Amino acid sequence: MKAQPTASHYINGRYVDDDQGAALPVIYPATGETIARLHAATTNVIELAVEAARAAQPAWAQMKPAERGRVLRRAADLLRARNAELARLETLDTGKAIQETLVADPASAADALEFFGGAVATFNGDYVDLGGSFAYTRREALGVCVGIGAWNYPIQGAAWKSAPALAMGNAMVFKPSENTPLSALALAEIYTEAGLPDGLFNVVQGYGDVGAALASHPLVAKVSLTGSVPTGKKVLALAGSHMKHATMELGGKSPLIIFDDADIENAVGGAMMGNFYSTGQVCSNGTRVFVQNGIYERFLDRLTARTKAIRIGDPLDPETQMGPLINKAQQEKVTGYIEIGKQEGATLHCGGGIPSLQGFENGFFIEPTIFTGVTDTMRIAREEIFGPVMSVLTFSEEDEVIARANNSEFGLSAGVFSRDLPRAHRVAGELQAGSCWINNYNLTPVEIPFGGVKQSGIGRENSLAALHHYSQLKTVYVETGDVASPY
Repeated sequence: MKAQPTASHYINGRYVDDDQGAALPVIYPATGETIARLHAATTNVIELAVEAARAAQPAWAQMKPAERGRVLRRAADLLRARNAELARLETLDTGKAIQETLVADPASAADALEFFGGAVATFNGDYVDLGGSFAYTRREALGVCVGIGAWNYPIQGAAWKSAPALAMGNAMVFKPSENTPLSALALAEIYTEAGLPDGLFNVVQGYGDVGAALASHPLVAKVSLTGSVPTGKKVLALAGSHMKHATMELGGKSPLIIFDDADIENAVGGAMMGNFYSTGQVCSNGTRVFVQNGIYERFLDRLTARTKAIRIGDPLDPETQMGPLINKAQQEKVTGYIEIGKQEGATLHCGGGIPSLQGFENGFFIEPTIFTGVTDTMRIAREEIFGPVMSVLTFSEEDEVIARANNSEFGLSAGVFSRDLPRAHRVAGELQAGSCWINNYNLTPVEIPFGGVKQSGIGRENSLAALHHYSQLKTVYVETGDVASPY
């Protein structure tokens, strides 16, 4: 199983390497084998990437927005045409089941490029009538932007950050996670083929030190990170110390509230999507499932039956529904939390073990896991696990569950299942979260903003909100009369 790219980095429209950089092996999570060997960016590589972006950006920003949009839309078409090969690459990189990557990864990247390619032409400033004189505002590019991606949705993350940045007239230097470096290189190739001028989308690989060097570089105007809360705090502090724009899309411990009148099958499906998709490695997952007492037993019966039917195995098999975790460290983290849950007194209701799979003995698999008897103070109900571990809690009253749901340092997402739509809207309005779903969970179309509150982040990905975050506002006052001066 090999997936060796031409070189480690993509700068100024071509592949670049420097074997003086730290070794960066790419591990296939299903087998533990090394499928590619790359190098982290050296100081020279970082400088090459930032300078290429700086040099290319001004001319790009001077183009008509519709012309920039055409390039993005051509790239979207290429992503869709190559969906199958890109999905396979993403599965090799992440271990996610191919049935997921075929519909959720290159496809969502294409959606982002298509949306921002069309939306930017209508993203303009305002006219302000001042009674004779007037003013107007302009939306202008920031310059060189840095994107730092996460390993759970690599090509999606690269597109969610680069599409609004490029549409707005910026250049981007993108650093993928060291765990999943491959698909951003494929996206860079596609941008070049679609006609994006050289230097506008550069990919550099590396560990945290490379991200820090990019975030603090004097020529960089903005940093956008998707990652954990601890990493976000470090990057935000670094960006702030240099007075840079920053958006942070971080972790969560999101509540999913299921009322007595909910449709059982839909609620179970939502809870499973909010805990087991991508082997539970989704920042917005609803890992605290609050079930009202009257429906608890029926909900748990159906949840258990459907969870036990999940097919774990070869991620490249189209019939497989759950692949492995990203790496050994994450597997150990998740199994550690399962032990913590048992020690704290929660009931391990389902799963919790490492499956024995012929031919994949060295893979980083884990069974989908359900804990019952969970209380709000347990660590498994308060800390982000980032694996397929669901905590089921019970509640009696609406006010009670809202207070418990909000009793968290996180505020990324939340969900409500109820046939009583006035109540569903009311509860969604009270939940402290950046994204709320009613009678579904974890859908993130590019047309709507995505991001968190409290410790879960600052700013938003997607929608027109992202164009705001990749632009700065200039005010122009126009005097139509004489200057009234007291001097």
